[in-house]
Amino acid sequence: MTKDFFNTQILDWYSRNKRDLPWRQTRNPYHIWLSEIILQQTRVSQGLPYYLKFVNEYPTVHDLANADERDVLRVWQGLGYYSRARNLHKSAKIISENHDGNFPNTFKDLLKLPGIGNYTAAAIASIAFSEKVAVVDGNVYRVLSRVFGIDDDISSGKGQKVFQEKANELISEKHPDEFNQAIMEFGALQCVPKSPDCSLCPFSENCFAQKNGMQPQLPVKIKKVKVRKRYFNYIAFEIDGKLALKERRISDIWRGLYDFHLIETEQALNWEELLGADVIGLIKEDIYSVDESTEYKHILTHQRIFARFYTIKLKKGADIGILKDCGLAFYTLDEVLDLPKPVLVSTYLNETFF
Repeated sequence: MTKDFFNTQILDWYSRNKRDLPWRQTRNPYHIWLSEIILQQTRVSQGLPYYLKFVNEYPTVHDLANADERDVLRVWQGLGYYSRARNLHKSAKIISENHDGNFPNTFKDLLKLPGIGNYTAAAIASIAFSEKVAVVDGNVYRVLSRVFGIDDDISSGKGQKVFQEKANELISEKHPDEFNQAIMEFGALQCVPKSPDCSLCPFSENCFAQKNGMQPQLPVKIKKVKVRKRYFNYIAFEIDGKLALKERRISDIWRGLYDFHLIETEQALNWEELLGADVIGLIKEDIYSVDESTEYKHILTHQRIFARFYTIKLKKGADIGILKDCGLAFYTLDEVLDLPKPVLVSTYLNETFF
């Protein structure tokens, strides 16, 4: 299959089938950057409301740079992978303070910003500035592997290099921005992971996978993701209508978000087994009542979290200094609403207090 044929078909398909999305109606690098960061590991249907929210809350990169990180995390809440939001904020500060709000306009310079890797830099450089540099994401891997019969492992360095070279070879000379968006959209809508409708595909007569019945086998990904199980016992101390939470500062999931006092264990425990543990043993004489939740299951890419919440009402006059020494602070329910929190904690709060 020639480059010209591939280009003609993919661009023609895109012109007829592309979704009407707001970041496709602009060359503003700020908006394109926001969309790309939000859509990393996020479906368009889920990411679109967040994109609109960010553009509304922070219309310019200066607005985002001047925002408090806690507020940025609150707007981001629910998207997961919170390091993306922190890097978004860091990059906004760099662009605002060091470049007077002007985005770096080359692939090479975009890579210098926190949280921007090869894919994101290529997307911004090509779409906003028409630089001829190909994007390679999961959709592109799937299209190229099936159409051209590339069976290199996409999780290996060698395989990624092979796909990047192929994408660079194919990218349109005149329309690199349209080409990159077209091949990603083609993978998202037409060449889907499971049961693609090959009868409607413009490459059906030339596609290696179609000819050989190998759609389910391509692309090849050998590397297995090791999943870790974690057991979270959350202790929600309550007194005078206020709840005790703390900011997570450790280098772990949800850094910068607020949650309850946490006792992590290697297996699920019951309340009797927790009663003498940690700070609970120090304040148990001040406990008025304990409400135990059902188990909550929260799935992350590399982790499975099994959580149980214990709402502990404390007696009036309880020595809460012990809890403050643990980094906890007491908040009214209205204040809790304004804190950035993991979805797991928000779900429990909504079911229990709101």
